[in-house]
Amino acid sequence: MHIKSFQFNPFQENTYVLSDDTGEAVIIDCGCLSSNEDERLTLYLTTEKLHVKHVLNTHLHLDHSFGNYMVAHTLGVLPEAHQADEFLIGQLIAQSQAFGIQGVIREQPLGGYLQEGDVVSFGRTQLEVLHVPGHSPGSICFYCRAENVIFVGDVLFAGSIGRTDLPKGNYAELITGIQRKLLVLPDETIVYSGHGPTTTIGNERVNNPYL
Repeated sequence: MHIKSFQFNPFQENTYVLSDDTGEAVIIDCGCLSSNEDERLTLYLTTEKLHVKHVLNTHLHLDHSFGNYMVAHTLGVLPEAHQADEFLIGQLIAQSQAFGIQGVIREQPLGGYLQEGDVVSFGRTQLEVLHVPGHSPGSICFYCRAENVIFVGDVLFAGSIGRTDLPKGNYAELITGIQRKLLVLPDETIVYSGHGPTTTIGNERVNNPYL
């Protein structure tokens, strides 16, 4: 599996494009906001001749979903997320204004829901869905067991964890979810977070001061 990362919008959010040798792909957390960022993403997809099967959201905070409208109307693929985060779509414009975000912000309804135990397939690749609420009520992670990688959104970072002071956040739920669903994975599992660098489960188990 090939993993391409982009850093988009003023929050420097990590958007990931996963693909394999079949040419099928998924986008995780499409955060592109400006026309330049839109072009960077679409140029990559075109240049690599990728066919996007799914647009996936680890959660629906504004910085992780700015690009959902663009990809829905450019690629014809509707975003998928956990239903518990759906309320955040209606807050996108107001939140953007509160943060002073410039540009055209458009809400994009979901095309489907994801929940614990679902498997998202593209090409020869499978991603297992793990529900780890706390940063948001619908935060989910995408685990590729065959490749030993997991995409965690804002649940876990290198040396830190997601904030829980946002609407419907819950610190106890977040810690419990990380301990029961992430720290049980193999030490060598590479963690791709919604912001910042990659890390590993083993490194966070030993060195993360919040765990």
